[in-house]
Amino acid sequence: MSDLPTRFFRFINRTSLVAQIVVGLVLGCLLAVLWPSAAQSVGLLGDLFVAALKAVAPVLVFVLVTASLASHQHGQPTHIRPIIMLYAIGTLAAALVGVTASFLFPTELVLVRQAADVVPPAGVSAVLRTLLFNVVDNPVNALIEGNYIGILAWAIGLGFAFRHAGESTRQLVNDLSSAVSLIVKVVIRTAPLGVFGLVANTLAASGFETLLSYMQLLLVLVGGMLFTALVVNPLIVFWQIRRNPYPLVLTCLRESGITAFFTRSSAANIPVNLQLCQRLGLHKDTYSVSIPLGATINMGGAAITISVLTLAAVHTLGIPVDLPTAVLLSLLAAVCACGASGVAGGSLLLIPLACGLFGISNDLAMQVVAVGFIIGVVQDSAETALNSSTDVLFTAASCIAHNDSIEVDDQPLS
Repeated sequence: MSDLPTRFFRFINRTSLVAQIVVGLVLGCLLAVLWPSAAQSVGLLGDLFVAALKAVAPVLVFVLVTASLASHQHGQPTHIRPIIMLYAIGTLAAALVGVTASFLFPTELVLVRQAADVVPPAGVSAVLRTLLFNVVDNPVNALIEGNYIGILAWAIGLGFAFRHAGESTRQLVNDLSSAVSLIVKVVIRTAPLGVFGLVANTLAASGFETLLSYMQLLLVLVGGMLFTALVVNPLIVFWQIRRNPYPLVLTCLRESGITAFFTRSSAANIPVNLQLCQRLGLHKDTYSVSIPLGATINMGGAAITISVLTLAAVHTLGIPVDLPTAVLLSLLAAVCACGASGVAGGSLLLIPLACGLFGISNDLAMQVVAVGFIIGVVQDSAETALNSSTDVLFTAASCIAHNDSIEVDDQPLS
């Protein structure tokens, strides 16, 4: 009997984390259906899991980037520029998918009377202004607020400065990075409990009744994101690596997309992505910068959300749309999506900006934002899953394209 706890923990260590998360998902669904009151109570587990990830992620990014740059050997490639190019191409392609899906399956909304009590940015310049001021944010405030642009700026600056420090100082920074990484591993091991709490609480509190009235809109949104994840992104990766992209694509969706779907936070999923990059065998100097950067600017899911909801408002109001305007909307959605994380409320608050292209008043546009909040349980989850899994996908693709060898499902891919 005394060996039972030991056997249990050995079984847990032998079972893959993804399998444990799936078990937590199924149990959460069953609890929500069979005992809704208890399901809302266990939501505390999900809240604690997300809060722990959000708490550790800024510190992890800060020390990991600083340590990587401080210990970087001169002449060792990092492939950051090609990754940024892939981020830009992927976000624009996702925006085009959203626009195309909206024309193929035009959706009309029943606009609500009261919009959410939020204030959208005044224009693209306001989004870019926010991003620029985030760069020069106070480092302590950036860590507290989870401002990853500011965290990256300070970490890069300190990383280059520490290159001129003594060996003992650089070793101390590396030891600090290893210590924080160990804490992250412990937090991630609690993911099955966190997913169990998140699923049970969400289904018990919201159910599916509210979502059914917006089913067509959800199908267009989620369908566009699935098409991007399973068709567009693989094509981009194939263009880079010239071999079957699906083993890598499916690994990223399974290992990163599932947790991102339930945490609904690209920032909270940064530790998960960093661990996945480590398991894939990617260069630490590359992924320690590209992953937090991707969580800020690689926003294909946000681009789809902005495009689809904007054109839903356009179809509802009967406004004609020509091809040049549709292309302009795609470009605007891609640019705005890159700044989504710098604006309180994420991608939904950038919808009024896109609606301005068609002369839609701010009052009507904010009603569309309110619809977005109603379907946010599914929309935001799918959006985050696409955004976050693509960060690892494009990072790995760039490494493979530059002749780095990685392992996918214990099989070499180079």
